[in-house]
Amino acid sequence: MSSETIENKTFDEIQVGDTASIVRTLKPEDIQLFAVMSGDINPAHVDPEYARSTMFHEVIAHGMWGGALISTVLGTLYPGPGTIYINQTLKFMRPVTLGDIITVSVTVTGKFEHNHHVTLECKCVNQDGRTVIAGAAEVIAPAEKVRRPKVDLPEVHISDRKARYAHLLERAAGLAPVPMAFVHPCDAAVLRAALAAGAAGLVVPILVGPVAKIRAAAEEAGADLTGLAIVDTPHSAASAERAVAMARQGHVRALMKGSLPGRELMDAMNLPQVALRTARTLSHVSVLDVPTYPRLLLITDALINVEPRLEAKRGIVQNAIDFAHLLGIVDPKVAVLASVETVMPGLRATLDAAALCKMAERGQITGGVLDGPLAFDNAVSMVAAKAKGILSAVAGRADILVVPDVESGTMLVKQLEYLGDAISAGVVLGAAVPIVLPSRADSLESRVASCALAALLAHSPHLHPMLPPLPGPDVTSPMSSPTSA
Repeated sequence: MSSETIENKTFDEIQVGDTASIVRTLKPEDIQLFAVMSGDINPAHVDPEYARSTMFHEVIAHGMWGGALISTVLGTLYPGPGTIYINQTLKFMRPVTLGDIITVSVTVTGKFEHNHHVTLECKCVNQDGRTVIAGAAEVIAPAEKVRRPKVDLPEVHISDRKARYAHLLERAAGLAPVPMAFVHPCDAAVLRAALAAGAAGLVVPILVGPVAKIRAAAEEAGADLTGLAIVDTPHSAASAERAVAMARQGHVRALMKGSLPGRELMDAMNLPQVALRTARTLSHVSVLDVPTYPRLLLITDALINVEPRLEAKRGIVQNAIDFAHLLGIVDPKVAVLASVETVMPGLRATLDAAALCKMAERGQITGGVLDGPLAFDNAVSMVAAKAKGILSAVAGRADILVVPDVESGTMLVKQLEYLGDAISAGVVLGAAVPIVLPSRADSLESRVASCALAALLAHSPHLHPMLPPLPGPDVTSPMSSPTSA
């Protein structure tokens, strides 16, 4: 039979003892598609956090996913088109987990001339040779020969972008709005973000920049600035310095870059009289909701540290772990990325990865589970990890990806955004206040989601102990004498 056609076996051609089989690997999208099709959203299948608390300790396939594969063999391969299901029994013996390779086979055990019924033994066996599903089927075998061209199925992508965006904002739900300085907000995109984040109850926007330019940008955006505080400055450098000073004095508790170079804002942070640096490493973390990945993915550092050495990477990892805890990720799994998964003297990323893992073993990095070096596919795909024989608590289920340098990190984040339909947000960690440094191309939802991360971080004083705790939710004016819009 041609691989381009589908052909059946008629009742007369079927013999007792005949067998047929297919092989399938369970992927995250298989579980998602089955849940959408069936409506079965049992958290054991679709909620990794809940699944960790079950007896299986990880997400498992719906039992009838395997049952459906038996139907696939009967309906498309043996006997094939024209087969009519009469009866099916199934016994579920073991769970099927992500990356498992399942061989689904049927074997003819009997045929009955008077009604063209055929009975078959059915089995699903995993890559370890263990039976996960066993049962028996009874069908009416086709009487006429069928040979047809195979129908190409459409590609299916599952993504509820609105729900995923709301899920990111929920991280800061219930927290009091955080006074946030939008630094030199002289373009429409920044003003829309300020208003949207304010409307969402995440922040109290304070605009720091030239009043005339801000109002011109507001007119262009059709934005109403009524009630917003504006702190007038003559130019971008002054905007950065004034905003940093306001943070140092506790008037604002977060910063977002507007229409000025990110370097200008970061340079203002280092001025001796208003420095916002702490003892922690300064690093950036991107938080991505990727529709093809079953958990939030944190990528660090794709912005601040260009080519970090080992000690800087230690601080980058610790920052990311501590932030993951704020997101509710217990014992986050940290994959230290390199181009290969073996330690090679000529590749510094692999040496640093091995050293970071040893640091974690010795308590120099705490709160997470590290493994590395891991290539990207091994870090996020259990199928790839199993194919390469990698046994790891991190491989295939990473929460945090630590990239070798800013170039690889930036490319990875942008690829996931533009080719993987990821919703992303990001925040700078390690300063006295959280800082958001959006790209000019960032969407409104990305900017607002970043404000949610900043708000969450601002309510966690143990991560920036230089400032006093935030006031309660009854505080509405973070400044004593703002210039009103």
